[in-house]
Amino acid sequence: MNLKKIKMLGVIGVFVVSIICHFTYQFIPNNIVAIFVPVNESIWEHMKMLFSSFIIYGVIEYLLLKRFKIKTNNYLLSLFSMAFLAIPLYLIIFLPIYYRIGENMFVSISLEILVIILMEVLSYYVLRLKNVRFLNVISVILIVICYGVFAYLTFNPLRQNIFLDTESEKYGIDIPI
Repeated sequence: MNLKKIKMLGVIGVFVVSIICHFTYQFIPNNIVAIFVPVNESIWEHMKMLFSSFIIYGVIEYLLLKRFKIKTNNYLLSLFSMAFLAIPLYLIIFLPIYYRIGENMFVSISLEILVIILMEVLSYYVLRLKNVRFLNVISVILIVICYGVFAYLTFNPLRQNIFLDTESEKYGIDIPI
C-alpha cells in the first residue's frame, strides 16, 4: 500500500463517513453530537457534515499510514486544508445550481464526490511537501475554532437561506421561522 492508494481509498472512506454523519443526529439526538453532524437538511448543516467527514476519516487514514509505515509530512495541515477548503469549493459550485434547479440529490451527491476527490488530490501534494511544524500546530487550533463556529451557528443560526431547512421550515436545532 502506498500514499496514492491510501488517498484513493480516502475518497470512498470520506464518502461513507459522510453518509453515517448524515443520519447520526437522528439516532443520537443530543447537543454534543449536534456540533459535529447535521441537525437538519439545511445547506449549512451539510457543510458541517462535509467538514466532519474529513476529520473523522482522517483518524482512520492516520492509522492506515502508520500501519503501512508510509512517511508523510504536514498531516494535520493536510487534514485541515481538505476539511476547510471543501466547504467553499462545494458552495461555489452547488449554490448556483441549487438556486437555478432546486434540490437534486443526484447533483448533491455527485458534487460531494467530486469535491472529495479534489481534496484528496490536494492532500496528496500537501503530504509530500517539506514539513512545516508550526502550520500543523495552527491547523489543530483552526479545527477547534471551526467546531466552535459550527456549535455557535447550530444553536444560533443566522436567518439566511443557507441555514434554513426547507423541509421543516426551521433553522438550526428545531428553531421555527
